[in-house]
Amino acid sequence: MLHNFSHVLAMVVTLGMATAGNAVAQMAGPQQHVDLSASIEHGPDLSAFDTSAQGVAIPITPRPYSEKLFDVTPPEEGGWKGLAGLLEALTPNIDTSVPLTSSQITNRISEMLDHGQNQQALNVIDRRQAQLEEQGSISTDVQLLFLRGRALASLGRHNEAIATFLHMTTQYPELPEPWNNLASEYVKQGKLDMALDALNMALKAAPNYATAQANLGEVQLMLAQRSFTNAARMGARSAATRASETSAVLKH
Repeated sequence: MLHNFSHVLAMVVTLGMATAGNAVAQMAGPQQHVDLSASIEHGPDLSAFDTSAQGVAIPITPRPYSEKLFDVTPPEEGGWKGLAGLLEALTPNIDTSVPLTSSQITNRISEMLDHGQNQQALNVIDRRQAQLEEQGSISTDVQLLFLRGRALASLGRHNEAIATFLHMTTQYPELPEPWNNLASEYVKQGKLDMALDALNMALKAAPNYATAQANLGEVQLMLAQRSFTNAARMGARSAATRASETSAVLKH
């Protein structure tokens, strides 16, 4: 039976996750989620409120936002460069003299992150947050906070990303995506048990959340590989072989 188990384990389809310990940092890790739209769209009716948060009654700020967030002016030497060129290509029909809605702002920040403009995106997020504070807004833009976590993670600022996602799981435990991304950050630090707990919380919030379910399988394989490795060190027969088989699955 144990022999059959090893073959079943080796046939599990994975998403290219890391193995435990030092190997974790060398592999891609779990799949992160990139926005909260699905959870927000399927949440309670927030039509009278700012839909950047799910399940939280936040009045919409009536004053328009000044559009000073994105650098869209060409440099003196002419031509579109850097972020200006990226935004022009992504949103050629947007009149930047007209204030953008909260949703438009977060969409554009998300596009920047998708194109690897991580530091620029974080700069815009900081400006946006300062703008909201300057206006005295009491609303919490949950999408903006989530994008901040993404930006920090992409910049390798993992402790700050963890702090951001942890804050979100405390304030909005019904949102599964922050739990999933928190797990991804824990895996990068080799904290597999904490990653497992975070993914279980994501699935408790959303049982049909496919990304978290797939990541849970990855983390479980990583934990199995760690257990087999430890067992081999303690002298358990065949454990080294099973550890090697599990490691090979994780590297596919």
